[in-house]
Amino acid sequence: MPTFRCAECGTSFDLPQHVLDRYPGWTPSKCRDCRGKEGSRKQSSGTHAHTEPDGNAIYTDGGCEPNPGPGGWAAVWVHDEQVVEERSGHDPDTTNNRMELLALIEAVKMLPAGTEATIFSDSNLAVQTINQWAKGWKARGWKRKTGPVQNLDLVEELYDLFESRPELRLEWIKAHAGHRWNERADELTRAWKS
Repeated sequence: MPTFRCAECGTSFDLPQHVLDRYPGWTPSKCRDCRGKEGSRKQSSGTHAHTEPDGNAIYTDGGCEPNPGPGGWAAVWVHDEQVVEERSGHDPDTTNNRMELLALIEAVKMLPAGTEATIFSDSNLAVQTINQWAKGWKARGWKRKTGPVQNLDLVEELYDLFESRPELRLEWIKAHAGHRWNERADELTRAWKS
């Protein structure tokens, strides 16, 4: 697996050869942690307001009532403010966190390989899990310092998907703040009840 040095923080990072083969001539300049800083960390500190991006964006949501209990998830793919595709589903016995993670997995899967996009989630826990914590957990054999990784099946799948798709960014977006496509994802998440 080829190793690179991050231009921002100086740490070494690896990318699988099959990822590099999809982008001939591309040399990655930033590790995943530094690529994620601009979005999720500024958003979670409240210093960066959300604006509707140009190009491809996917807005995800997941939840259940009660928690745990029956729940749903959704992903809305938008290109230049036009809906390209919507996906949603439900589970009769789940948790909020599982539905948020499943929505993100489905979002990555709906985008063809090589398609640049920003994926937005209103779950700060899910965003931090992938952008900040999963790398360390994986290095420790998928263990946290304080105990087991919750929802490991979904966390591991989602982290591996993002690692194999360097053209994707994951950012946090504030829930129920009037963001059109986040509200649409929320609506689809609850649609299974009707």
